[in-house]
Amino acid sequence: MKPLGGGWDELLEGLFADERYLKIREFLKYEYTHYVVYPDMYDLYNCFRFTPLNKLKAVILGQDPYHEPKQAHGLCFSVKKGVELPPSLKNIFKEMHEDLGITQPDCGDLTKWAEEGVLLLNTTLSVREHLANSHSKCGWAWFTDSVIKLISDRTQNNVFILWGGNARSKAPLIDQSKHLILQCAHPSPLSAYNGFFGCKHFSKTNEYLVQHGKKPICWQL
Repeated sequence: MKPLGGGWDELLEGLFADERYLKIREFLKYEYTHYVVYPDMYDLYNCFRFTPLNKLKAVILGQDPYHEPKQAHGLCFSVKKGVELPPSLKNIFKEMHEDLGITQPDCGDLTKWAEEGVLLLNTTLSVREHLANSHSKCGWAWFTDSVIKLISDRTQNNVFILWGGNARSKAPLIDQSKHLILQCAHPSPLSAYNGFFGCKHFSKTNEYLVQHGKKPICWQL
């Protein structure tokens, strides 16, 4: 694996040397060889590559990568340019517009958010084509839980944005005396009206960052 850069290699070196991670790698070698897996293996760790640790401001947790062609590229909720917006992402943009007045974009590539300091981390980093959650039992939960805990322990004054039950279950991993946790319903059409709409997490994130001497995130895409 190529170095991630941005301080992540040093932070995560213990995880990459762990026997549990080596088992994940063996599993992935088989899956990528025998099936269509998303994202592309070279995009698997894009969330780290695009957001240097020393520029980190917020963490948005997703669950599973998109499992249909041309969508997933290593950033949670994000799709490649030219791909139709998934329903949850449409709702995220709708809430962003209501919260900040930003025009809803027609492109779902969130790379700019990543470059602004938003770690777009799925709790499972890979998936077999057409089969949601097909890699959820291969060890990714241990890996991403460990990443969340390391970020919580080794950084200060970041915002953890937890949408939906899976993401909210990670709250105990985060030190609330050092970071802000924002949590609500998932932006999926099935649950967005149960608390996601009106959560104002975009403005609340920036308010917290400014209060702690950090530059606010430009959410405009």
